[in-house]
Amino acid sequence: MKKVLILILISLTQTIFSQKITRITDLQKDKNGKVILQENAIYIPIDIEIKPEFPGGRVKFNHFLDDNYKKPNKKPTIQGKLYATFIIERDGSLSNINILYDIGHGTGEELIRVLKLSPRWKPGKMNNKIVRTMYSIVFPVKQ
Repeated sequence: MKKVLILILISLTQTIFSQKITRITDLQKDKNGKVILQENAIYIPIDIEIKPEFPGGRVKFNHFLDDNYKKPNKKPTIQGKLYATFIIERDGSLSNINILYDIGHGTGEELIRVLKLSPRWKPGKMNNKIVRTMYSIVFPVKQ
């Protein structure tokens, strides 16, 4: 039950606090049925044709996070999961990094620091045009 509530919390906060996120169902189409893209709209990965990708894939992204994340010295035995969202810009950089669920003791700030170190991603594409994409992660903090 707790997991379901957290997932609902993530969905609601993404919708409420993020910039305008566009769904394909909300978009206008031309005469041929092709979607007309909005210049600064933010899309979610499920709606776009080519998903954004970390250089080397999801496994390399997890290794990057694990290698660069330093547990806070204040509470070295702390463990739990951090929920975060960010926008992958057209140039592959990350912006608007938000921690949706933080376990405290500086863990959220550390995840933001690590995400800012991230190399440029391969951005998402829709109709062969690069688009801004909202991305969500769950990062486990282990002992």
